[in-house]
Amino acid sequence: MSLRGTNQEVGRPFNRRTVLELIRRHGPIARNEIADRTGLTVQTISNIVRELEDDGFLLSSRLKPSGRGLPPSALSINPDSGHAFGIQITPRLIEVALVNLGGTIVATAREDIDNASPDQAFDIIARLVQQLKEPVRNARLLGAGLAMPGPFGVDSMSFIGPTTLAGWQDVNIPQWLEKASGLPGFIEIDMAAAALGEQLYGHGTNLSDYYYLYFGLGLGGTMVHHGETVRGNWGNAGEIGHVTVMPDGEMCACGNRGCLERYVSLEAFGRRQMSEEDWVEDVRPIFTRAIRMIENMYDPQTIVLGGLAPRSLLTRLAGAADALGNSISARHDRTVPRLIVASLGEDTVLRGAAALAVRGALAPREGRMFKHPQSQDQWKGADHGPASVGA
Repeated sequence: MSLRGTNQEVGRPFNRRTVLELIRRHGPIARNEIADRTGLTVQTISNIVRELEDDGFLLSSRLKPSGRGLPPSALSINPDSGHAFGIQITPRLIEVALVNLGGTIVATAREDIDNASPDQAFDIIARLVQQLKEPVRNARLLGAGLAMPGPFGVDSMSFIGPTTLAGWQDVNIPQWLEKASGLPGFIEIDMAAAALGEQLYGHGTNLSDYYYLYFGLGLGGTMVHHGETVRGNWGNAGEIGHVTVMPDGEMCACGNRGCLERYVSLEAFGRRQMSEEDWVEDVRPIFTRAIRMIENMYDPQTIVLGGLAPRSLLTRLAGAADALGNSISARHDRTVPRLIVASLGEDTVLRGAAALAVRGALAPREGRMFKHPQSQDQWKGADHGPASVGA
Protein backbone atom coordinates (compact mmCIF):
# COMPACT_ATOMS: atom_id res chain seq x y z
CA MET A 1 0.00 0.00 0.00
CA SER A 2 1.31 3.45 -0.95
CA LEU A 3 1.50 5.69 2.11
CA ARG A 4 1.47 9.35 1.06
CA GLY A 5 0.91 12.32 3.31
CA THR A 6 -0.32 15.85 2.70
CA ASN A 7 1.56 19.08 3.46
CA GLN A 8 -1.67 20.94 4.17
CA GLU A 9 -2.13 21.92 7.81
CA VAL A 10 -5.57 20.27 7.99
CA GLY A 11 -3.90 16.94 7.27
CA ARG A 12 -1.88 16.73 10.51
CA PRO A 13 -3.81 13.82 12.09
CA PHE A 14 -3.69 11.97 8.76
CA ASN A 15 0.05 12.57 8.44
CA ARG A 16 0.68 11.40 12.00
CA ARG A 17 -1.05 8.10 11.32
CA THR A 18 0.68 7.79 7.93
CA VAL A 19 4.14 8.20 9.43
CA LEU A 20 3.41 5.84 12.30
CA GLU A 21 2.08 3.17 9.94
CA LEU A 22 5.13 3.54 7.67
CA ILE A 23 7.50 3.10 10.60
CA ARG A 24 5.48 0.13 11.86
CA ARG A 25 5.77 -1.57 8.48
CA HIS A 26 9.31 -0.65 7.43
CA GLY A 27 11.28 0.26 10.57
CA PRO A 28 14.04 0.72 11.46
CA ILE A 29 13.86 3.60 8.99
CA ALA A 30 15.59 6.98 8.79
CA ARG A 31 13.73 10.29 8.74
CA ASN A 32 14.88 11.20 5.22
CA GLU A 33 13.54 7.90 3.87
CA ILE A 34 10.21 8.55 5.59
CA ALA A 35 10.10 11.95 3.84
CA ASP A 36 10.89 10.35 0.48
CA ARG A 37 8.22 7.67 0.86
CA THR A 38 5.45 9.98 2.12
CA GLY A 39 6.18 13.10 0.06
CA LEU A 40 6.21 15.20 3.22
CA THR A 41 8.85 17.80 4.00
CA VAL A 42 11.71 16.92 6.32
CA GLN A 43 10.50 19.58 8.75
CA THR A 44 7.01 18.06 8.82
CA ILE A 45 8.51 14.62 9.47
CA SER A 46 10.67 15.99 12.28
CA ASN A 47 7.66 17.60 13.97
CA ILE A 48 5.58 14.40 13.73
CA VAL A 49 8.45 12.20 14.93
CA ARG A 50 9.00 14.45 17.93
CA GLU A 51 5.31 14.15 18.87
CA LEU A 52 5.35 10.37 18.46
CA GLU A 53 8.52 10.07 20.53
CA ASP A 54 6.93 12.21 23.26
CA ASP A 55 3.95 9.81 23.22
CA GLY A 56 6.29 6.83 23.56
CA PHE A 57 5.36 5.18 20.24
CA LEU A 58 8.90 5.15 18.79
CA LEU A 59 12.34 3.74 19.53
CA SER A 60 15.46 5.31 18.06
CA SER A 61 18.77 3.67 17.18
CA ARG A 62 21.78 4.50 15.03
CA LEU A 63 22.20 3.01 11.56
CA LYS A 64 25.47 1.29 10.70
CA PRO A 65 28.19 3.74 9.61
CA SER A 66 28.57 3.94 5.83
CA GLY A 67 31.15 6.70 5.62
CA ARG A 68 32.45 9.64 7.55
CA GLY A 69 30.39 11.36 10.15
CA LEU A 70 27.74 10.22 12.56
CA PRO A 71 25.17 7.90 10.90
CA PRO A 72 21.52 9.01 11.04
CA SER A 73 19.18 7.60 13.61
CA ALA A 74 16.64 4.98 12.59
CA LEU A 75 13.12 4.80 13.96
CA SER A 76 11.08 1.74 14.85
CA ILE A 77 7.85 1.08 16.70
CA ASN A 78 8.02 0.56 20.43
CA PRO A 79 6.05 -2.72 20.69
CA ASP A 80 5.07 -2.02 24.29
CA SER A 81 3.66 1.44 23.54
CA GLY A 82 0.23 0.10 22.69
CA HIS A 83 -1.89 -3.03 22.77
CA ALA A 84 -5.07 -4.25 21.15
CA PHE A 85 -7.44 -7.14 21.70
CA GLY A 86 -7.94 -9.73 19.00
CA ILE A 87 -11.17 -11.69 19.44
CA GLN A 88 -12.48 -14.67 17.51
CA ILE A 89 -15.94 -16.19 17.65
CA THR A 90 -16.54 -19.59 16.05
CA PRO A 91 -19.47 -22.00 16.36
CA ARG A 92 -17.37 -23.92 18.90
CA LEU A 93 -15.42 -21.39 20.98
CA ILE A 94 -14.62 -17.79 21.84
CA GLU A 95 -11.00 -16.73 22.20
CA VAL A 96 -9.44 -13.40 23.15
CA ALA A 97 -5.79 -12.36 22.80
CA LEU A 98 -3.93 -9.29 24.03
CA VAL A 99 -1.47 -8.30 21.28
CA ASN A 100 1.22 -5.62 21.38
CA LEU A 101 2.12 -3.25 18.53
CA GLY A 102 4.84 -5.63 17.38
CA GLY A 103 2.25 -8.35 16.75
CA THR A 104 3.30 -10.48 19.72
CA ILE A 105 0.52 -12.21 21.64
CA VAL A 106 1.02 -11.25 25.28
CA ALA A 107 -1.78 -13.32 26.77
CA THR A 108 -4.81 -15.35 25.70
CA ALA A 109 -8.02 -16.64 27.24
CA ARG A 110 -10.73 -18.82 25.72
CA GLU A 111 -14.00 -20.52 26.51
CA ASP A 112 -15.45 -23.48 24.63
CA ILE A 113 -19.12 -23.00 23.82
CA ASP A 114 -21.30 -24.34 21.02
CA ASN A 115 -23.25 -21.83 18.95
CA ALA A 116 -23.15 -18.99 21.45
CA SER A 117 -26.02 -16.52 21.28
CA PRO A 118 -25.09 -12.81 21.13
CA ASP A 119 -25.93 -12.41 24.84
CA GLN A 120 -23.74 -15.36 25.78
CA ALA A 121 -20.90 -14.36 23.45
CA PHE A 122 -20.55 -10.78 24.59
CA ASP A 123 -20.88 -11.71 28.26
CA ILE A 124 -17.94 -14.08 27.71
CA ILE A 125 -16.00 -11.46 25.75
CA ALA A 126 -16.52 -8.86 28.50
CA ARG A 127 -15.25 -11.29 31.12
CA LEU A 128 -12.22 -12.47 29.13
CA VAL A 129 -11.22 -8.94 28.11
CA GLN A 130 -11.41 -7.78 31.71
CA GLN A 131 -9.32 -10.77 32.76
CA LEU A 132 -6.58 -9.89 30.24
CA LYS A 133 -6.69 -6.19 31.12
CA GLU A 134 -5.65 -6.77 34.72
CA PRO A 135 -1.89 -7.30 34.13
CA VAL A 136 -1.69 -4.24 31.80
CA ARG A 137 -3.86 -1.86 33.79
CA ASN A 138 -1.68 1.15 32.90
CA ALA A 139 -1.13 0.27 29.25
CA ARG A 140 -2.42 2.19 26.23
CA LEU A 141 -5.20 0.15 24.63
CA LEU A 142 -6.05 0.98 21.01
CA GLY A 143 -9.21 -1.05 20.54
CA ALA A 144 -10.75 -4.47 20.06
CA GLY A 145 -10.93 -6.33 16.75
CA LEU A 146 -13.46 -9.12 16.28
CA ALA A 147 -13.27 -11.87 13.64
CA MET A 148 -16.26 -14.09 12.98
CA PRO A 149 -17.71 -16.22 10.16
CA GLY A 150 -19.38 -14.44 7.26
CA PRO A 151 -20.89 -13.45 5.01
CA PHE A 152 -22.48 -10.33 6.49
CA GLY A 153 -25.73 -8.76 5.40
CA VAL A 154 -26.94 -11.54 3.05
CA ASP A 155 -30.50 -12.51 3.93
CA SER A 156 -30.31 -16.12 2.77
CA MET A 157 -26.73 -16.91 3.92
CA SER A 158 -25.63 -14.83 6.91
CA PHE A 159 -25.56 -16.61 10.28
CA ILE A 160 -27.22 -19.74 8.82
CA GLY A 161 -25.99 -23.33 8.84
CA PRO A 162 -23.39 -25.45 10.68
CA THR A 163 -20.35 -23.47 9.52
CA THR A 164 -21.47 -20.11 10.89
CA LEU A 165 -23.39 -18.67 13.85
CA ALA A 166 -27.15 -19.03 14.10
CA GLY A 167 -29.37 -16.39 15.67
CA TRP A 168 -27.20 -13.33 15.01
CA GLN A 169 -29.38 -11.60 12.43
CA ASP A 170 -30.13 -7.92 13.08
CA VAL A 171 -27.54 -7.66 15.86
CA ASN A 172 -25.59 -4.39 15.98
CA ILE A 173 -22.31 -6.22 16.54
CA PRO A 174 -19.92 -3.22 16.80
CA GLN A 175 -22.13 -1.59 19.42
CA TRP A 176 -22.17 -4.78 21.48
CA LEU A 177 -18.42 -5.20 21.04
CA GLU A 178 -17.66 -1.67 22.22
CA LYS A 179 -19.90 -2.10 25.24
CA ALA A 180 -18.32 -5.46 26.15
CA SER A 181 -14.71 -4.31 25.71
CA GLY A 182 -14.98 -0.65 26.71
CA LEU A 183 -12.89 0.16 23.61
CA PRO A 184 -13.37 1.19 19.97
CA GLY A 185 -14.61 -1.91 18.13
CA PHE A 186 -13.70 -3.21 14.67
CA ILE A 187 -15.05 -6.29 12.93
CA GLU A 188 -14.00 -8.40 9.97
CA ILE A 189 -14.82 -11.76 8.43
CA ASP A 190 -12.51 -14.40 9.90
CA MET A 191 -10.84 -15.31 6.59
CA ALA A 192 -9.92 -11.67 5.89
CA ALA A 193 -8.58 -11.23 9.44
CA ALA A 194 -6.45 -14.36 8.99
CA ALA A 195 -5.14 -13.05 5.67
CA LEU A 196 -4.24 -9.75 7.35
CA GLY A 197 -2.37 -11.56 10.13
CA GLU A 198 -0.42 -13.62 7.60
CA GLN A 199 0.32 -10.52 5.54
CA LEU A 200 1.69 -8.56 8.47
CA TYR A 201 3.54 -11.27 10.37
CA GLY A 202 3.90 -14.41 8.22
CA HIS A 203 4.67 -15.46 4.64
CA GLY A 204 2.78 -12.43 3.34
CA THR A 205 5.61 -10.10 4.33
CA ASN A 206 7.55 -11.49 1.33
CA LEU A 207 4.63 -11.69 -1.11
CA SER A 208 2.74 -8.99 -2.98
CA ASP A 209 -0.13 -10.89 -4.66
CA TYR A 210 -1.35 -14.14 -3.15
CA TYR A 211 -4.58 -15.93 -2.31
CA TYR A 212 -5.26 -16.93 1.29
CA LEU A 213 -7.49 -20.03 1.50
CA TYR A 214 -9.06 -20.19 4.94
CA PHE A 215 -10.08 -23.54 6.46
CA GLY A 216 -12.57 -22.92 9.23
CA LEU A 217 -15.64 -25.00 9.83
CA GLY A 218 -16.54 -23.65 6.39
CA LEU A 219 -14.20 -22.62 3.59
CA GLY A 220 -13.40 -19.10 2.47
CA GLY A 221 -10.61 -17.14 0.93
CA THR A 222 -9.41 -13.71 -0.06
CA MET A 223 -6.96 -12.27 -2.55
CA VAL A 224 -4.25 -10.08 -1.04
CA HIS A 225 -3.01 -7.43 -3.46
CA HIS A 226 -0.03 -5.26 -2.47
CA GLY A 227 -0.72 -5.84 1.19
CA GLU A 228 -4.47 -5.18 1.08
CA THR A 229 -7.25 -7.75 1.14
CA VAL A 230 -9.72 -7.54 -1.74
CA ARG A 231 -13.05 -7.26 0.04
CA GLY A 232 -15.68 -6.48 -2.60
CA ASN A 233 -18.50 -3.94 -2.58
CA TRP A 234 -20.18 -5.21 0.63
CA GLY A 235 -17.07 -6.72 2.24
CA ASN A 236 -18.03 -10.32 1.46
CA ALA A 237 -15.65 -11.19 -1.37
CA GLY A 238 -14.08 -14.60 -0.86
CA GLU A 239 -16.98 -16.93 -0.12
CA ILE A 240 -15.44 -19.56 -2.36
CA GLY A 241 -16.96 -22.26 -0.16
CA HIS A 242 -20.28 -21.56 -1.85
CA VAL A 243 -19.03 -22.11 -5.40
CA THR A 244 -20.80 -25.12 -6.91
CA VAL A 245 -18.37 -27.94 -7.65
CA MET A 246 -20.82 -30.86 -7.78
CA PRO A 247 -24.03 -30.14 -9.71
CA ASP A 248 -26.91 -31.92 -7.98
CA GLY A 249 -24.55 -32.67 -5.07
CA GLU A 250 -25.13 -32.41 -1.33
CA MET A 251 -27.57 -29.77 -0.10
CA CYS A 252 -25.88 -26.73 1.47
CA ALA A 253 -27.33 -24.40 4.10
CA CYS A 254 -27.10 -21.56 1.59
CA GLY A 255 -29.88 -23.21 -0.43
CA ASN A 256 -27.74 -24.48 -3.29
CA ARG A 257 -26.41 -27.97 -3.96
CA GLY A 258 -22.85 -29.18 -4.34
CA CYS A 259 -21.07 -26.22 -2.67
CA LEU A 260 -17.31 -26.63 -2.25
CA GLU A 261 -17.36 -26.39 1.55
CA ARG A 262 -19.72 -29.37 1.75
CA TYR A 263 -16.72 -31.43 0.64
CA VAL A 264 -13.63 -29.39 1.62
CA SER A 265 -13.82 -27.84 5.10
CA LEU A 266 -13.35 -28.82 8.74
CA GLU A 267 -17.07 -29.46 9.02
CA ALA A 268 -16.89 -31.81 6.04
CA PHE A 269 -13.80 -33.54 7.45
CA GLY A 270 -15.49 -34.12 10.82
CA ARG A 271 -18.67 -35.37 9.20
CA ARG A 272 -16.84 -37.99 7.14
CA GLN A 273 -15.06 -39.48 10.19
CA MET A 274 -11.98 -40.51 8.20
CA SER A 275 -8.27 -40.27 8.88
CA GLU A 276 -6.53 -37.15 7.55
CA GLU A 277 -4.72 -39.16 4.90
CA ASP A 278 -7.83 -40.97 3.69
CA TRP A 279 -9.92 -37.81 3.65
CA VAL A 280 -7.33 -35.84 1.67
CA GLU A 281 -7.14 -38.63 -0.89
CA ASP A 282 -10.93 -38.73 -1.10
CA VAL A 283 -11.36 -34.98 -1.71
CA ARG A 284 -8.22 -34.49 -3.80
CA PRO A 285 -10.06 -34.25 -7.18
CA ILE A 286 -12.47 -31.61 -5.86
CA PHE A 287 -9.74 -29.74 -4.00
CA THR A 288 -7.35 -29.57 -6.96
CA ARG A 289 -10.19 -28.46 -9.24
CA ALA A 290 -10.90 -25.58 -6.84
CA ILE A 291 -7.22 -24.63 -6.70
CA ARG A 292 -7.00 -24.46 -10.50
CA MET A 293 -10.11 -22.28 -10.53
CA ILE A 294 -8.57 -19.86 -8.02
CA GLU A 295 -5.34 -19.73 -10.01
CA ASN A 296 -7.10 -19.04 -13.30
CA MET A 297 -9.26 -16.34 -11.74
CA TYR A 298 -6.64 -14.46 -9.70
CA ASP A 299 -3.18 -15.36 -11.10
CA PRO A 300 -1.62 -15.35 -7.59
CA GLN A 301 2.05 -15.77 -6.72
CA THR A 302 0.91 -18.66 -4.55
CA ILE A 303 -2.07 -19.94 -2.59
CA VAL A 304 -1.53 -19.94 1.17
CA LEU A 305 -3.44 -22.62 3.10
CA GLY A 306 -4.35 -21.53 6.63
CA GLY A 307 -7.09 -21.15 9.19
CA LEU A 308 -8.25 -23.37 12.04
CA ALA A 309 -7.30 -26.71 10.48
CA PRO A 310 -4.42 -28.65 12.08
CA ARG A 311 -1.09 -28.03 10.41
CA SER A 312 -0.79 -31.73 9.61
CA LEU A 313 -4.02 -31.60 7.59
CA LEU A 314 -2.97 -28.45 5.73
CA THR A 315 0.40 -30.02 4.95
CA ARG A 316 -1.30 -33.08 3.46
CA LEU A 317 -3.51 -30.82 1.33
CA ALA A 318 -0.48 -28.81 0.19
CA GLY A 319 1.03 -32.11 -0.96
CA ALA A 320 -1.66 -32.17 -3.63
CA ALA A 321 0.41 -29.61 -5.53
CA ASP A 322 2.10 -32.49 -7.34
CA ALA A 323 -1.24 -33.36 -8.97
CA LEU A 324 -2.70 -29.91 -9.58
CA GLY A 325 -2.66 -30.16 -13.34
CA ASN A 326 -2.53 -27.26 -15.74
CA SER A 327 -3.55 -23.65 -15.08
CA ILE A 328 -2.06 -20.24 -15.73
CA SER A 329 -0.01 -20.79 -12.58
CA ALA A 330 1.86 -23.75 -14.10
CA ARG A 331 4.89 -21.65 -14.99
CA HIS A 332 8.54 -22.57 -15.36
CA ASP A 333 9.72 -19.27 -13.81
CA ARG A 334 7.99 -19.70 -10.45
CA THR A 335 9.97 -18.77 -7.34
CA VAL A 336 7.25 -19.90 -4.87
CA PRO A 337 5.36 -23.24 -4.91
CA ARG A 338 1.76 -23.11 -6.10
CA LEU A 339 0.55 -24.16 -2.63
CA ILE A 340 2.18 -23.34 0.71
CA VAL A 341 1.04 -23.70 4.33
CA ALA A 342 0.52 -20.52 6.37
CA SER A 343 3.38 -19.85 8.76
CA LEU A 344 1.47 -18.55 11.79
CA GLY A 345 -0.91 -21.38 12.60
CA GLU A 346 -4.27 -21.02 14.32
CA ASP A 347 -3.41 -17.74 16.10
CA THR A 348 -3.29 -15.94 12.73
CA VAL A 349 -6.93 -14.89 13.13
CA LEU A 350 -6.35 -13.41 16.59
CA ARG A 351 -3.32 -11.43 15.46
CA GLY A 352 -5.17 -10.24 12.38
CA ALA A 353 -8.18 -9.22 14.45
CA ALA A 354 -5.95 -7.21 16.79
CA ALA A 355 -4.32 -5.60 13.75
CA LEU A 356 -7.78 -4.33 12.72
CA ALA A 357 -7.90 -2.25 15.89
CA VAL A 358 -4.29 -1.09 15.50
CA ARG A 359 -4.91 -0.02 11.93
CA GLY A 360 -8.18 1.58 12.90
CA ALA A 361 -6.40 3.82 15.35
CA LEU A 362 -3.13 4.38 13.49
CA ALA A 363 -3.45 3.85 9.75
CA PRO A 364 -4.82 6.39 7.27
CA ARG A 365 -7.04 4.11 5.16
CA GLU A 366 -7.95 1.34 7.53
CA GLY A 367 -10.22 1.13 10.55
CA ARG A 368 -13.32 0.00 8.74
CA MET A 369 -16.10 -0.58 11.18
CA PHE A 370 -18.89 -2.97 10.36
CA LYS A 371 -22.15 -1.17 11.00
CA HIS A 372 -25.46 -3.02 10.86
CA PRO A 373 -25.89 -6.47 9.27
CA GLN A 374 -28.81 -5.36 7.14
CA SER A 375 -27.31 -2.07 5.97
CA GLN A 376 -25.98 -1.68 2.45
CA ASP A 377 -23.80 1.12 3.78
CA GLN A 378 -21.90 -1.61 5.56
CA TRP A 379 -18.46 -0.16 6.02
CA LYS A 380 -17.66 3.15 7.60
CA GLY A 381 -14.23 4.67 8.07
CA ALA A 382 -13.59 5.02 11.78
CA ASP A 383 -11.25 7.56 13.32
CA HIS A 384 -11.00 6.40 16.91
CA GLY A 385 -8.07 7.57 18.96
CA PRO A 386 -6.18 5.47 21.48
CA ALA A 387 -7.96 4.68 24.73
CA SER A 388 -6.58 3.81 28.12
CA VAL A 389 -7.81 0.95 30.27
CA GLY A 390 -9.75 3.31 32.44
CA ALA A 391 -11.41 5.17 29.56
